[in-house]
Amino acid sequence: MNPDTPLQLLGGLTAREFLRDYWQKKPLLIRQAFPDFESPIDADELAGLSLEEEVESRLVIEHGERPWEMRRGPFAEDEFCKLPEREWTLLVQAVDQFVPEVGELLEHFRFLPSWRIDDVMISFAAPGGSVGPHFDNYDVFLLQGHGKRNWKIGQMCDAGTPLLEHSDLRILADFQQTDEWTLEPGDMLYLPPRLAHCGVAVDDCMTYSVGFRAPSAAEVLTHFTDFLSQFLPDEERYSDADAQPVSDPHQIQHDALDRLKRLLAEHMNDERLLLTWFGQFMTEPRYPELVAGEELEEQDLLASLEQGAILIRNPSARLAWSEVDDDLLLFASGQSRLLPGELRELLKLICAADALHIENLGPWLNDEQGQLLLCELVKQGSLGFANE
Repeated sequence: MNPDTPLQLLGGLTAREFLRDYWQKKPLLIRQAFPDFESPIDADELAGLSLEEEVESRLVIEHGERPWEMRRGPFAEDEFCKLPEREWTLLVQAVDQFVPEVGELLEHFRFLPSWRIDDVMISFAAPGGSVGPHFDNYDVFLLQGHGKRNWKIGQMCDAGTPLLEHSDLRILADFQQTDEWTLEPGDMLYLPPRLAHCGVAVDDCMTYSVGFRAPSAAEVLTHFTDFLSQFLPDEERYSDADAQPVSDPHQIQHDALDRLKRLLAEHMNDERLLLTWFGQFMTEPRYPELVAGEELEEQDLLASLEQGAILIRNPSARLAWSEVDDDLLLFASGQSRLLPGELRELLKLICAADALHIENLGPWLNDEQGQLLLCELVKQGSLGFANE
């Protein structure tokens, strides 16, 4: 994608202009980002997904058994018959992993790194339905899929912003409105992290939320140090071979902190380990249990492809790659593999192609390393046969 090509999705802005002027800075309303948009899923189908055990879903009822009552799925079918006529919202996470046509929408956002995209959440709201004024700690594109929704935006928030006392929802105690728009099908609103917003359904409506992964500093430190500790021997410890006699044995001198910082820096600055952890962390699937492979021999894989079989990416899998000196790292659903540099084009193909078959795999099927890689991805579950 040319970063200097104007995009309808961004209201005529180029990707470069959008990232420079709006991304993580300020909101952007785009009328008819998706002209004549028709939702690939209707309200009944969305409700049907929320009945499934493996699908994450929530119901928010503004005036339920308590104010802003939240229920977690999976739901029973008759539960929807008991809902009031107004002021409730059904939210279903990661619909892109269960409905291929919803997943295809993400192709329009490829001016951003695919490993940054989290999922497509879809909400259905009865008239007046809302989840209250709140803020998110990540970027989000809000695409109106059906009906109309009124959006109000407010102040920038942080950890100290007052919230209502609620065990499940982070509803702002004081929402300071600055702008207001009503979105119709095909309209889209981009919101940067921490910007207060509140959406209210004008009529029966569906909204698509394209959210992004943004690990917190606490997550980064906790998960990376856990990962790092796997590679550190027990005998590697704090040492002070350069110590000098002390005047007060109870005082912790600053030179002790200097030694400690050197010990930490030696490992925290290991870029190869940091990259390996980051790639694995950012490709961890939301639903790991859905990334399950099958035992397969390389010769069986080749025979199947030669007979016309097609490999596709598991909708729940996440793939990315990077460079390490002259080698490459492939990240697949929370795992990584070091590969030789000559497999670069194969890695790019695996990560980007909608389908892999004998026509586009071509000479890679005669490459021993390429064969092995494809077979391992099938066994791991990130790739699978299209007819299964």
